[in-house]
Amino acid sequence: MNADTDNDIIKHANSRLDECSMELHKAQLNTVIKCKAAVAWEPGKPLTIQDVDVAPPKVHEVRIKIVATGVCHTDWEYLYESGKGMKSRPFPLVLGHEAAGIVESVGPEVTKFSPGDKVIPLFLPQCGECERCRSPKTNQCRKNWANMQLGVMADGTSRISYKNQQLYQFLGVSSFSQYTVVPDTSLTKIRCDAPLDKVCLLGCGVSTGYGAAVKTAKVEKDSSCAVFGLGAVGLAAVMGCQVAGAKRIIGVDINPDKFEKARVFGATECINPRDHEKAIQEVLVEKTGGGVDYALECVGSPVIMNAALESTAEAWGTCVIAGWTETETMNIMVEKILMGRTLKGTYFGGWKSVEDVPKLVDDYMNKKLKLDEFITHNLTLDQINVAFDLLKSGKSIRTVISL
Repeated sequence: MNADTDNDIIKHANSRLDECSMELHKAQLNTVIKCKAAVAWEPGKPLTIQDVDVAPPKVHEVRIKIVATGVCHTDWEYLYESGKGMKSRPFPLVLGHEAAGIVESVGPEVTKFSPGDKVIPLFLPQCGECERCRSPKTNQCRKNWANMQLGVMADGTSRISYKNQQLYQFLGVSSFSQYTVVPDTSLTKIRCDAPLDKVCLLGCGVSTGYGAAVKTAKVEKDSSCAVFGLGAVGLAAVMGCQVAGAKRIIGVDINPDKFEKARVFGATECINPRDHEKAIQEVLVEKTGGGVDYALECVGSPVIMNAALESTAEAWGTCVIAGWTETETMNIMVEKILMGRTLKGTYFGGWKSVEDVPKLVDDYMNKKLKLDEFITHNLTLDQINVAFDLLKSGKSIRTVISL
């Protein structure tokens, strides 16, 4: 047998392997996956673990095996405070939006992802084509935005169901399910050596708080900062202030159990408002001789937002709102703004999701960014309600659920 014959055999074998791979992928595309998911049947009631069906991905959609998901305060709020500070969303739904996983299959016209890719799903899309994506001024792409907020895909339906009943996908993600389907513009590929049970936190909380400091506030070296709320978002903001070189970083929280952790992330001092008779903004103005350069509100309370703004220095103080609420209003004394303060909001920390999250993963892998220190509990999907209890009681910073 000569070399040409050998080459022909190898080419034929490789061609047959490619055909088999394509046939396998086509089979996957037509297969409904049965798996476990934590279902919210109605507001105010604990989640229940159900056997659900996850449909194949459609055009420009990707089906993911979720490996790990963080339990975010926003998940708890939508379940237990729906219609209060949060807009009502349709039930039943599958919560979860801070996760990492592996691509299981891709739908037609998907070109940037392949089965086996490690990925982080994104509640904030980045299509890369719209006016907002092309602008350096914002990260707020609106591709499929309205539908994702309602818990459905581009065609108006969800890919998750229980006994033929549609289950809405929270923020278009639904990571409290072992498998889910997301648009290809709401997904980013990350390096293959990244630990998914750690980098999942970059899908929401850590990115939001860290970006609030370094990207939205643009904290400067040797500045003074106050961070209101020392949950995961607040601690990430503290970390961002430290990375930016702030000289004084004051953590503010009514739970003193969080102060030790805050110091790990860079807080130079911590204050419990309940230890003082004066309003916290007055305390901070006095302690800093006129107010902090930057205040970051990471709670989502209009009262605390006002306190944060009023704790900043006249003439140049900047207050960034990172805490989430949808229906409540702030009442601001106009003079506080006229005297030169800046009030800004941030969504997902200002990061352009698809392009920036992989860079944050790189920063973590290169030990420039902390993630492990946020994780206080590791649980399984059937313990999801325990994770909510830990969150509400203030005993956890971040619980990671393994699926």
